[in-house]
Amino acid sequence: MRAAAAATSTAFSLLRTSTPTTTSLPFRRRRLRLAAMATAASSFRPEAARSPPAVEPPAPPLSKFKVALCQLSVTADKARNIARARAAIESAAADGAKLVLLPEIWNGPYSNDSFPEYAEDIEAGGDAAPSYSMMSDVARSLQITLVGGSISERSGNSLYNTCCVFGSDGKLKGKHRKVHLFDIDIPGKITFQESKTLTAGQDLTIVDTDVGRIGIGICYDIRFQELAMLYAARGAHLLCYPGAFNMTTGPLHWELLQRARATDNQLFVATCAPARDTSSSYVAWGHSTLVGPFGEVIATTEHDEATIIAEVDYSLIEQRRQFLPLRHQRRGDLYQLVDVQGSGSK
Repeated sequence: MRAAAAATSTAFSLLRTSTPTTTSLPFRRRRLRLAAMATAASSFRPEAARSPPAVEPPAPPLSKFKVALCQLSVTADKARNIARARAAIESAAADGAKLVLLPEIWNGPYSNDSFPEYAEDIEAGGDAAPSYSMMSDVARSLQITLVGGSISERSGNSLYNTCCVFGSDGKLKGKHRKVHLFDIDIPGKITFQESKTLTAGQDLTIVDTDVGRIGIGICYDIRFQELAMLYAARGAHLLCYPGAFNMTTGPLHWELLQRARATDNQLFVATCAPARDTSSSYVAWGHSTLVGPFGEVIATTEHDEATIIAEVDYSLIEQRRQFLPLRHQRRGDLYQLVDVQGSGSK
């Protein structure tokens, strides 16, 4: 009922702030419309459309900051990839970025043959996880938040496509294992089956950081709007998707999906992809992008190696939600999104 009450409060707040010196007929009609909207919102039970009820995003530590999307060229030389990634992160931080994103599978080739070879034991750390160790060290030394793209992770007998999120102290704040594996068959275009070597993750990952509350997905995860909706219901300010869309689905769906996730949930979406290598067995589309809460493309790039630096302004989230008050207009009397692992809500 809190959301319904908020809708009513918003409507009558508008009445108070908009009252003219004389009560005109147009104003009376508008007042009646607003009262009807508030009554309708209450009867629609918008608060019941999310179970448990959606929470408001917490006040972020920063309302404005620079984000960097490091679109990296990836080779078979793991040591080179790690050094290249570190140099890109350092350059982005020198340009003022407080949040840095890396691409999906940036430390080696994206292939089922390569996943086991380049996999790291994150729990063991040290020499068993050189990519992980570099990311932790650079986040700490530069005092930035780092969404570390993804690397192949070995855990016991399983391999995962894993994104690690590091705080400005270099400590691991969250680890997302790709929930939806990329199994696709478009005859004559592309066939790939991650499930041949990788295991699907079992958890949603939402992390409170120095730059706000971030929900994490990896590439194919972006196709499943339920994941983004759950992150939004848990109060995320920003969704980050390291990804490596290909030359078939990239031109059609990459930007479309980013803008859809941002528009539907009225928050920021940041993506980071590898640079294109036409000699690779898997050719990435590139086009790393930052999208705002109205579905607007704030910054993007083409397919070459590049770093995008753009500003995130969280005040736009509330502004856009006032323009389109979707949270007060959902039909909890007709449908409901259930957060099965709702213990992550705050």
